[in-house]
Amino acid sequence: MHTSTPSNPPRPAHRAQSWLLPAAATVLLHGGAFWMLYSSWSPEPPASAPPSVMVMQLVTLPHPAPEPPAPPIIKPEPLPEPVVEAAPPAPPEPQVDQAEIARKRLAEQQQREREEQQRLAEQRQRQEREQEHERQRQQARAQQEQQQREAEQRAQAEQQRLAAEAARRAAEAAAIAQYQPISKKPPAYPRRALDRGLEGDCTVTYTVTEEGRVRDPEVVEGACDDPLFVRPSLAAAKSFRYQPRTVNGERVAVADVRNTFRYRIQ
Repeated sequence: MHTSTPSNPPRPAHRAQSWLLPAAATVLLHGGAFWMLYSSWSPEPPASAPPSVMVMQLVTLPHPAPEPPAPPIIKPEPLPEPVVEAAPPAPPEPQVDQAEIARKRLAEQQQREREEQQRLAEQRQRQEREQEHERQRQQARAQQEQQQREAEQRAQAEQQRLAAEAARRAAEAAAIAQYQPISKKPPAYPRRALDRGLEGDCTVTYTVTEEGRVRDPEVVEGACDDPLFVRPSLAAAKSFRYQPRTVNGERVAVADVRNTFRYRIQ
């Protein structure tokens, strides 16, 4: 902001002139009137003369022209004082409600307890699931091992059976080598089996006596495909003749001799 300072005009001289001129005129007027009175006065009584008439005329002087209003003095605007923001009043200290604090603490504690219980429950469920999975894995492993053991046992039993069968056959072969059959007449094919078109096998066991004859022929249980083959098989076995077996030069009977009859339609 620019501040202009007005020049000071000669106001006192102008004012003195404005009232000095009327005052001088008034003094002169009164002086003239006083002089005229003084010149007309004498110690002797004046002669009788006609009274003189003094004519006075009041002269009204014009009022002095009103002084123009002085230009306003422009004072420099004061610089704005820096506004100092008043610090906000300190908030009133809250009143501590002990009961409310206790309720909040109790609620927080209950919430923590619920969360802890939920966490423990989830942990127990997870452990139970893991235990169930482990139990299932162990059970599956045990079943697999059991099946493997059973398979091994079956394989071992089959091997033993095959070995026993091979030993039996070897024994039969050795026995047969000692008592060769002399006559083995084949069985008659059952008429009813022919009519029905049945085929099958039938195994018979018997004892070869010291004379080389067959004694006590029987059908091996479960070794005959059809009951129609039982009778002709037993009849054919009874007709067999063998060379007696000799041990140390003596004839001996041979038990559990087996023969399988095969029935085929040609």
